[in-house]
Amino acid sequence: MSLLDFQSGPDKTEIYSVGELNHYIHDKINSDPQLRNIWVKGEISNLTNHSSGHKYFTLKDSRSQLNCVMFRNYCQNLDFKPEAGMKLLVFGNIDVYEVRGNYQLIVTLIRPEGVGELHIALEVLKRKLHSQGLFDADHKQPLPQFPRRIGVVTSPTGAVIQDIINVTRRRFPVDILLSPTVVQGEKAQYSIVRSIERLNTKEIDVIILARGGGSLEDLLPFNSEPVARAIYRSLVPVVSAVGHETDLTIADLTADVRAPTPSAAAELVVPDKEEVLIRIQGDKLRLITAIRNQIKTQITHLLHLENRIDARRVISVLDQYMLRVDELTFRLRQTINRDIEENTKRLGSCMSRLNAISPLNTLKRGYSIVLHNGEVIRSIRQIKKGDALEMRMIDGRIFARVDRTEEDV
Repeated sequence: MSLLDFQSGPDKTEIYSVGELNHYIHDKINSDPQLRNIWVKGEISNLTNHSSGHKYFTLKDSRSQLNCVMFRNYCQNLDFKPEAGMKLLVFGNIDVYEVRGNYQLIVTLIRPEGVGELHIALEVLKRKLHSQGLFDADHKQPLPQFPRRIGVVTSPTGAVIQDIINVTRRRFPVDILLSPTVVQGEKAQYSIVRSIERLNTKEIDVIILARGGGSLEDLLPFNSEPVARAIYRSLVPVVSAVGHETDLTIADLTADVRAPTPSAAAELVVPDKEEVLIRIQGDKLRLITAIRNQIKTQITHLLHLENRIDARRVISVLDQYMLRVDELTFRLRQTINRDIEENTKRLGSCMSRLNAISPLNTLKRGYSIVLHNGEVIRSIRQIKKGDALEMRMIDGRIFARVDRTEEDV
């Protein structure tokens, strides 16, 4: 920002240009959340439908007035024609037109006052439910590909149920379980909640919540919090088909899938049997082709192996291995017999040496073994007169008592 400094005594004063000041005010207003996304009510006057498609008008009450502009892209969404003297609710943001230094309301939405209040309440409820995760995509359940039984929440007397029956009968016949429901009036939201909860206790694959369109007031039950929470709690996927309104209902936002009409919901829920048959035929042909190609490939591979392998050569090789096995068997037997013979001779030699020093052979030569109390006597100092002795001979034992001892000199 280009500023001029003006000294006045000890204080320094900043001097703004007109454009700088308007720009500053513009930024201040745009940064104020209190002036963003606001609803304003009043009576419309000085309405100008510009050739550009924009609408310029004044919104006034008994005390003041506010300049407003609604640009063409938002005007195209209007479902009624604003006229001077109408009491309106308008939604938008306060902004500053810097060129003229005027502030004005940039309008994005207009509602007639009575209907507008209802829209405001719905917007508040939508923001609440959205913040609590009821519209989150990660909570949406996928629809079953081939449902066997469909639950329908709608009036039993309207054309809606007949439309659903006709569509399903034509496309892919399934069982339909109707939960008779009040879909309009003060008791409707509680009737819808009970029907959804009742169908969750049955063996069904998907639920269609439907009615045949209507005004915003007619669709109030489908914009209620109890219905939204019942849809959110449902363990069975829910398809919302609440008529032809351009505005999405809260039921549409909460449901797992939204359909524009009950007939469209039936088409979403059940497949087309003709398309299924075509798909099955295509899969069958692809499977047969794949199997044939695999068989052909394996036959080609076997022929290739057969050409590479000579049967006579294989037999010759096997014969060589069999001869080798016989030869190794013969050599193994020779080795075993030789080892047995050598070990037998070695054993005999060891036995001869053991016999040479065996006590039994000593006894055969006329010697005896003298024992006292089981101990071999090697010296006369080991015994004394009167001791009982045992003498072992080759063919028996002699028991004696010492009469006297005499030591060799």
